[in-house]
Amino acid sequence: MINKVGQVMLYVNNQDEAKGFWTEKVGFSVISEENNGEMRWIEIAPTKGAETSIVLHNMELVAKMSPELNLGTPSLMFFSENIDELYTDLSNKNIKVGEIVNMPSGRVFNFADNEENYFAVMEKK
Repeated sequence: MINKVGQVMLYVNNQDEAKGFWTEKVGFSVISEENNGEMRWIEIAPTKGAETSIVLHNMELVAKMSPELNLGTPSLMFFSENIDELYTDLSNKNIKVGEIVNMPSGRVFNFADNEENYFAVMEKK
């Protein structure tokens, strides 16, 4: 039986830029960074003890190794206890953010990384 989501694979054009975006602008931590020959992956998470992490992979290399894989950006929803503070912080770091929208399940906004991949954040207290 599956009991949790362990890792989400995020295929990016530039791993170093993506690492910088997630760590320096969004505040994630690097959990591990591995090199296995030409394959390199960077595991990041919002906190060191997070149950789910994101692994940054080189899109071009993965496409060559496994052309059958869907390398599109996953639709990720993050949770925040203080959406207004996060929204202001990301905006002040020149991250493209959408408007905060009231949904039946809570307030939500989206933001884009350096490669124009969009992610959503929902307020959960």
